[in-house]
Amino acid sequence: MKVPLLDLQAQYAMLHQEVRVALERVFESQQFVLGAEVQALEEEIAKYSQTKFAIGCASGSDAVFLALMACEVGPGDDVITTPFSFFATAAAIARLGARPVFVDIDERTYNLNPALVAEAITERTKAIMPVHLYGQCADMDPLMELSRSHGIPIIEDAAQAIGAEDRRRRAGSMGAMGCLSFYPSKNLGGAGDGGMLLTNDPDHAQRLKMLRVHGEEKKYHHKVIGINSRLDALQAAVLRVKLPHLDEWTAGRQRKAQQYELMFNDAGLGEQIEVPFVRSNARHIFHQFVIRVRDGRREALRDHLRECGVGTDVYYPVPLHLQECLAYLGYQDGDFPIAEHAAKETLALPVYPELTDEQQDYVVSAIAKFFRS
Repeated sequence: MKVPLLDLQAQYAMLHQEVRVALERVFESQQFVLGAEVQALEEEIAKYSQTKFAIGCASGSDAVFLALMACEVGPGDDVITTPFSFFATAAAIARLGARPVFVDIDERTYNLNPALVAEAITERTKAIMPVHLYGQCADMDPLMELSRSHGIPIIEDAAQAIGAEDRRRRAGSMGAMGCLSFYPSKNLGGAGDGGMLLTNDPDHAQRLKMLRVHGEEKKYHHKVIGINSRLDALQAAVLRVKLPHLDEWTAGRQRKAQQYELMFNDAGLGEQIEVPFVRSNARHIFHQFVIRVRDGRREALRDHLRECGVGTDVYYPVPLHLQECLAYLGYQDGDFPIAEHAAKETLALPVYPELTDEQQDYVVSAIAKFFRS
């Protein structure tokens, strides 16, 4: 049996007629960049994410970059963030000439450890950027308290977490700004790149709208230096078809995650496999279902699953502080041991609403066979 890590074709099969109608609507309008379609999506995403404003942009990476620009992050500034994330998190900071300041993560959630964030704050700290990894929010209350007491804005990297909640507050709605990604593999994915910024601050919203169009306040009048990062209408049309299904898809992912846990226990794998930890008062949307395999057996298990036709991936094999291009920061192997151990021990398994019971049973059986042997 073949079990892909993600099956986008199965999702498209259910929506292809609606998607084609939406795309035809855009072609009939001949409005391909921003415009009414993007504005409608912005309003719908803002409502879904419990924010007053949403501003579309070209990608999730650009969303992080634009949020930092809106906070006027630049040379001489520090931005505190996690070493265990997709590269764009740190790259956006470095591209602006600022310094990524890493702190280690919580061993169970893989998100920023707030206590360590508190220790890392200095007079150079310009922003704090938690990443809501794998679809679960960071513990935001202590981070928000640090933000208030030190006057430092929080930028939420919620690229993997649309609809996730911390104490009933949606990802991206708690800090000064939140950043979403619509990359095709995301829970709400487009037909290409796309991103969105969330905020409740009208001044931030206005500045972000300028920054995404070269800093243009009105046509050919540039108030600030921005970038070209506009969401196109075709992506917005596709996303508007998918958004009404998002909560249903999230519930499907949650059911698959619960089923994995039950099946691992039934197979006697409770001691070999650590399943994702879900914080109390949290809504985990399971963008990824990431298990932990200790004792150096992760790669052997991954090879075995590959031979069995089961798709897996490692998010992320090299922590950011050990990336070659960031060596100038001076971090060393051993500086963030929890993140480094996670990079060596975590493995993502297939999890999506269209995953069948038979496929899921096959995945667990293949894992059980590995440990029996």
